Amino acid sequence: MELLIVSLASLLAGLVDAIVGGGGLILVPALFATFPAAAPVTLLGTNKSASVWGTAFATLQYSRKVQMQWHALLPAATAGLIGSLCGAWAVQGVDPSLFRKALPFLLLLLLGYTLAKKELGRHHAPRFNARHAAWAGGAIGLVIGFYDGFFGPGTGSFLVFAFVRIMGYDFLNASASAKLINTATNFSALVLFALQGHVWWHLALAMALANMVGSWIGTRLALKHGAGFVRIAFIAVVGALIVKTSYDTWFKI
Repeated sequence: MELLIVSLASLLAGLVDAIVGGGGLILVPALFATFPAAAPVTLLGTNKSASVWGTAFATLQYSRKVQMQWHALLPAATAGLIGSLCGAWAVQGVDPSLFRKALPFLLLLLLGYTLAKKELGRHHAPRFNARHAAWAGGAIGLVIGFYDGFFGPGTGSFLVFAFVRIMGYDFLNASASAKLINTATNFSALVLFALQGHVWWHLALAMALANMVGSWIGTRLALKHGAGFVRIAFIAVVGALIVKTSYDTWFKI
């Protein structure tokens, strides 16, 4: 029964993650509720063992239908992997509580800006030439990759917003691009968790398969309905993140 519950949660998480990110909002709480006595770090590692496959599969699916800007995305993914490792190393010696308190406000600003700019992310108009796009993508990957390794919540949303606002992508292309960087950051985190023995491999296979099925469904929905649909999903996920992070910061005992 426990395997069925977390597999269904992984499927739904993969679906949401493939559209706009934020699958961790579903899978992580499901793991904590199903295994309340388990070490939190083990559940986080087990979450990564599923989500990395979903994001990788979504990247593959998007790359078949969306013109991926590889000249920007490969440097961004490489920088994201390095940034994530640096963030995971830094968190061992720094208290991330400041990030926890600031996160709801950052997400609220992001949501407010998106709602105020009605045309934001509706049209795909990359701003940079190949060389400048590589540098801009690398900077995005490094900064948000570091954040993912150091703290994590909302990484997918921050990536999507960065590609829309900085790179000039529409929401569909931004979501597709974010999946590649998220795959790199998830992979680096998974390696660290695995080396420390914090992954339940007996759950990983079923959860990974379920996550990939959800990813397939989510990718098809995003590709079918386009940037407007992804924008709405983005607003919904960021709103949910604001509620979740606010509760965790100020109201959770």
